[in-house]
Amino acid sequence: MGDPSPDGHGGGPCAGSREPWCRCMNLPNSPWQSRGSTPVRSWTLVGTPLLRWTCTHTKACFEQRSPAVRPLVSTKRWSCETTTSRVSLEKGLSVVDQEKIDNLMLEMDGTENKSKFGANAILGVSLAVCKAGAAEKDVPLYRHIADLAGNSDLILPVPAFNVINGGSHAGNKLAMQEFMILPVGAESFRDAMRIGAEVYHNLKSVIKEKYGKDATNVGDEGGFAPNILENSEALELLKEAIDKAGYTDKIVIDELGDLYQSFVRDYPVVSIEDPFDQDDWEAWSKFTANVGIQIVGDDLTVTNPKRIERAVEEKACNCLLLKVNQIGSVTEAIQACKLAQENGWGVMVSHRSGETEDTFIADLVVGLCTGQIKTGAPCRSERLAKYNQLMRIEEELGDEARFAGHNFRNPSVL
Repeated sequence: MGDPSPDGHGGGPCAGSREPWCRCMNLPNSPWQSRGSTPVRSWTLVGTPLLRWTCTHTKACFEQRSPAVRPLVSTKRWSCETTTSRVSLEKGLSVVDQEKIDNLMLEMDGTENKSKFGANAILGVSLAVCKAGAAEKDVPLYRHIADLAGNSDLILPVPAFNVINGGSHAGNKLAMQEFMILPVGAESFRDAMRIGAEVYHNLKSVIKEKYGKDATNVGDEGGFAPNILENSEALELLKEAIDKAGYTDKIVIDELGDLYQSFVRDYPVVSIEDPFDQDDWEAWSKFTANVGIQIVGDDLTVTNPKRIERAVEEKACNCLLLKVNQIGSVTEAIQACKLAQENGWGVMVSHRSGETEDTFIADLVVGLCTGQIKTGAPCRSERLAKYNQLMRIEEELGDEARFAGHNFRNPSVL
């Protein structure tokens, strides 16, 4: 094995070694993510590349970061990997001991927000171990994750396609950041992909006809970014596209922004994400009590058990947006998911706006049986990579495959 070093140079994964922590860093060759900056890859015994996302939320765990458009070289991350490797070998831990290894890293870090090693370092090792654990057991990654979560069932999620982008995800003047459609009436995940793609292309035609070809440019997550001002205008575009595609009985809308009550009344809105400021708990609680739809907490909860517990206590929302990088390890992500589910919440596994072609979250959503995944429009390869992996999983499961459909908020009833 090439000796890994803080400057990121070293050999490749060592073939034939029996050491569960055989890996190397090769940062100069790290792939680029969708926003033009470089993520990190970590190697395990099986040589599986791991891709990492960044998180900037003030309530989320701390990450060591580097300037954009430059390979990230983090001495702290290297220290996390080499120290964890050494101590794990001393303790006789294997890559299948996910919880023990994750807890070991948290213990060695010793801070509440992972500021010693940095959450990206801990998460990088954690995800790499999870992939290696599946390889060691010779099972698919989603099956290994289901085992870690104690799930015997596997459920394919309803995809939430972000088809119109606004806010910081686009260069238009639309205040709302995401307008998503959920094909809950589909018969399978593959059918949901077909419905989503057909509506997406009909939406492109509708936008082109109304505003011209330039209005069909896409935002960070693959959704169209027409230069419109009114949020209701975006909903009307969606409504027309769904009608033209012939799926008015199979698609509902997930949306966030102002004027919520009127949107719920006038459009098939079934889910709203982050309707208020992350610290305006009173507004969240009042709104959730007055509507019968799914209210998703992202900035509110940041996949943090303490904030989830407070949200449960104050009845501030009823669905968790699960992002593994917000909490920093696979074990903690599983615990956050189970905490939400035990309190009757829905759980939506989510990508990041800046993404890579890594497909871990596709296996995660199936293994955790959450019934919902948010990973962009049916456009751009870093988004489609997850959808394609889910279709491969569905094909592999064959007759055992179950699609969440209308039960996306509570797939356990399937």
